Amino acid sequence: MTKPLILTEPQLRGLVKLDVDIVRCVEEAFRTLATGKVVMPPILRLDIPEHRGEVDVKTAYVPGLDGFAIKISPGFFGNPEIGLASTNGLMVLLSSTTGVVQALLLDNGYLTDLRTAAAGAVAAKYLARKDASIAAILGAGQQARLQLQALMLVRPIRSARIWARVGAKAHLAARELSAELGIDVVACATQEEAVARANVIVTTTPAETPVFLSRWLEPGQHITAMGSDAEHKNEIEPQVIASADTYVADSLAQTRRLGELHHAIEAGAVEENACFAELGQLIAGEVAGRTSADQITIGDLTGTGIQDTAIANFAFARSRKRQKE
Repeated sequence: MTKPLILTEPQLRGLVKLDVDIVRCVEEAFRTLATGKVVMPPILRLDIPEHRGEVDVKTAYVPGLDGFAIKISPGFFGNPEIGLASTNGLMVLLSSTTGVVQALLLDNGYLTDLRTAAAGAVAAKYLARKDASIAAILGAGQQARLQLQALMLVRPIRSARIWARVGAKAHLAARELSAELGIDVVACATQEEAVARANVIVTTTPAETPVFLSRWLEPGQHITAMGSDAEHKNEIEPQVIASADTYVADSLAQTRRLGELHHAIEAGAVEENACFAELGQLIAGEVAGRTSADQITIGDLTGTGIQDTAIANFAFARSRKRQKE
């Protein structure tokens, strides 16, 4: 039996970058989730509260793909205080035909970061105004930086604002992103300042109380909420969803349980049985996304196992191709 391929984080960084190919890979995954016979069980979650730790296990089987991934994703949010990254983890890619392990992707969360950023780009592609040029990012961690980079792949972003609870982190991120992306990126003292007149707003924090309020909404804005991937997390005020013209989930089954929609239902801002679209349905053309420039749209992204299976297959295929060259 062939030994599993083992790819380390440095190797994976050399193989896979945040680019239009990755965005297309994740976009196709969402399309398949809406149109194919995907098997995607609920997230397995473990909380370790005394160490500010959480571990998610995600997976999905996608007909037509040679392999399916099982992803283990720990997040320990006190780690930066002791010089460690807050997220790490790995993916195991198994044959969809035999169940044999094809590869161990020791990515330390790198592939998760990429597929999460790509999902934000896909949401913006289908929900943000085509002429969106001003972005606001709430959060200043690694995902905040990647979200802005990914957004620039699908929209003509010319300037951005960043807010974070720790102002020094926002200023550092703004300086580095300005140099890296070649656009004007500034740090803001308040969230309200950051989101004013922004065309696209991305929330990417581990907040447990809202960092974005409904009274700040302006016509034409799109909000992508990235951070609410657990029941206790909540980045946007429930009334934001009630005020929006269009709400779209990556997976309604998940957002009803642990996303921003979950909090809106719990607060009574949205009916429990209200009908909403999923991102894959927009991509497949089954439902409309933004239909006018003045609409307020929201993408509620909690992270899905199909994204992990898609990017694991992508990385594995690219590695095999490189070996043959």
